[in-house]
Amino acid sequence: MYALIYDDHNLDESKKKVISVHKTREASDKALSKRQDKLGRRVYECNTRIVWTDKAVSADDVLETSEFVTWRPGEDIPVGELNSDSD
Repeated sequence: MYALIYDDHNLDESKKKVISVHKTREASDKALSKRQDKLGRRVYECNTRIVWTDKAVSADDVLETSEFVTWRPGEDIPVGELNSDSD
């Protein structure tokens, strides 16, 4: 399942709070967009990201970094996500 998690990019913190859970990436994209609008911030300012987990979770649960990945296995990864933004 896809989950929106709170991620402040603190590498010392291995636990991430689940904000919401979704069956599809499209639904999670919509939820991220709604959160962005609600907070009045850009995506990178929301400290929120979409992840894939096999663990059964619900909102307010906590995931360890080892329990999720950015892309679901077998999912098509957009070309822009395959390369870093730096040279």
